[in-house]
Amino acid sequence: MNHSENTSNNVPKVVKRKSHPFWQFFWLTFLVVSLGYAWYSFYTPSNDISWIDNIESAQKLAVKSDKNTMIFFTGTWCSPCKIMKREVFADNEVKKAIDTNVISVEINIDDPKSEKLVKQCNISATPTTIFMNPQGKVMDYAVGKVGKSKLLEMLEKQK
Repeated sequence: MNHSENTSNNVPKVVKRKSHPFWQFFWLTFLVVSLGYAWYSFYTPSNDISWIDNIESAQKLAVKSDKNTMIFFTGTWCSPCKIMKREVFADNEVKKAIDTNVISVEINIDDPKSEKLVKQCNISATPTTIFMNPQGKVMDYAVGKVGKSKLLEMLEKQK
């Protein structure tokens, strides 16, 4: 009886093939673009608008200066808010119109101190921009991201 036993390890080898250079390029590009977009979505440059974060102080100032109040409701997690701050509020023309026409208030809806105002104004989405006269009557509002031309148009009505 001749048993031919194979003493070598007969486990088939798994050959790992190198991926095509196109796919390496594709995934690297995808990663870079994704990281760039994430940075773009959350990066907010500083702007020179003098935001007030206390509605009572802003209302007193509005009565004293006879200007309407622009309340910008935002959240630290709100990507459209950050884009609006970067693309709209950082613009010099918008800054000048805000400083000239309104008292600007920025309210973080996650701040427990703003809970009463958020309920009073029935804020359910961010960004929300509300314009009020010195007596507290809503004159105009926009829910969602507002572009530069639309905001300038709204600010022009506040004169």
